[in-house]
Amino acid sequence: MGFRVVLVEDSISLGALYTEYLYSEGADVTLVHYGEDALTEIHRQPPDILILDIKLPDMSGMDILAQVNESHPDITVIMITAHGTIDIAVDAMRSGAFDFLVKPFDSKRLAITLRNALKQRQLVKLVTQYENSLPKANYQGFIGESLAMQTVYKTIDCVANSKASVFIIGESGTGKEVCAQAIHNVGNRKHKLFIALNCASIPKELIESQIFGHTKGAYTGAVSQRDGAATQADGGTFFLDEICEMELELQSKLLRFIQTGVFRRVGGSKDEKVDVRFISATNKDPWQQVQEGLFREDLYYRLHVIPIELPPLNQRGKDILLIANKLLKQYAKEEQKNFKGFSAAAQKQLQLYAWPGNVRQLQNIVRQIVVLNDADEVEVAMLPSQISKPLSNLVQAPSVYGVNQTVAVMQTAPTSSAQPENSTLDNKPLSDINMVVIEALWKTEKRTIETAIDFCEGNIPKAAAMLDISPSTIYRKKQSWADMELK
Repeated sequence: MGFRVVLVEDSISLGALYTEYLYSEGADVTLVHYGEDALTEIHRQPPDILILDIKLPDMSGMDILAQVNESHPDITVIMITAHGTIDIAVDAMRSGAFDFLVKPFDSKRLAITLRNALKQRQLVKLVTQYENSLPKANYQGFIGESLAMQTVYKTIDCVANSKASVFIIGESGTGKEVCAQAIHNVGNRKHKLFIALNCASIPKELIESQIFGHTKGAYTGAVSQRDGAATQADGGTFFLDEICEMELELQSKLLRFIQTGVFRRVGGSKDEKVDVRFISATNKDPWQQVQEGLFREDLYYRLHVIPIELPPLNQRGKDILLIANKLLKQYAKEEQKNFKGFSAAAQKQLQLYAWPGNVRQLQNIVRQIVVLNDADEVEVAMLPSQISKPLSNLVQAPSVYGVNQTVAVMQTAPTSSAQPENSTLDNKPLSDINMVVIEALWKTEKRTIETAIDFCEGNIPKAAAMLDISPSTIYRKKQSWADMELK
């Protein structure tokens, strides 16, 4: 079967007997006789199944069960005792044990329990795999179910238990620290500290001390020895935000620390060694910083082992509304307001806006709306002007020939040369109408889409989000326009 079992039994003879039973079921068995030895073995290499005697010479099996549930909840625990009572059985099951065996038991009874435990583990594994294959709307502080964010979530899951350095790249406000914290929380270092340091917010004279600590008297004001972030993060995660803002001189010291895990406090005379996992982040292009001589190339290669790029909010489609609604409910509760959601028109405007400040800007705007207003729904009038009028280069045409219809009209569009100089529409000269262009519908649609693409500097996914269509629709339209122009 290819599974590993740790058997904790204080009786040498019974331990040998049960080990033979387990070998016959195809188990790889490690037998220990004391609770402390069991915990050491579990920490060294967690087994699939733990068979645990309740009464041990040095500690209670129930205490070990509690510790295993806390540190290794995926281990299946089977309790055994020679003093079986209903109360003990109930306590063990309530505490997370899979099953309960009363000594003495034969190989058949153990085999049935063991096979049931393995089937249950397989079922849990299948359910977990299925759940992981579904889009997640919430993940470790992130909100969003877009394809771009699902990719980020899966990358975090893959790298969380590795010690490899991660480099997070993204615009300001996209959630780089949330991403770093998620990697720490999902990984096997989550029981140690996550220490974050923003390299842009600390004066260059103090940042070395903030990272490595200092000794007493190292500089004026250093009245006592102080641990730096490197010491505090020992066994955990060290997050260096805005890493490209670090001075070149300090970058060389950081490089040595990353390579060896060894550092020296400011003013110190001896080396110290720690075990930390490095995560870095920047809102700049790190390779461009290297080419401009602002960031060491060797440090870049040390940190840029696993890159994670966080998408800007305007490329995340309906995530904008998911985040906005979550924030609205949170802030409405905090401010004791009645907001339940956004009107359809307000939702449209939120999706059209480019969000240069990303999620952080959305947070601030929703907070502003809640503080300044109170209603069941957020209406367009409550939105800041930059949100309610996101496309100043698009205007709405008046009705033509008395027919109520909406036509996309460009302010920069030329007046048709085919218009008679003194022609009128609804008794108005055409020169008084705001540049109305009457042409084939596909040409009007083409101009509107191309203007949105130009507005987004060629970014088709962003243009699609602003137009409330999918990027694939734009690609299909572009192909159809090419076919039309050939006719």
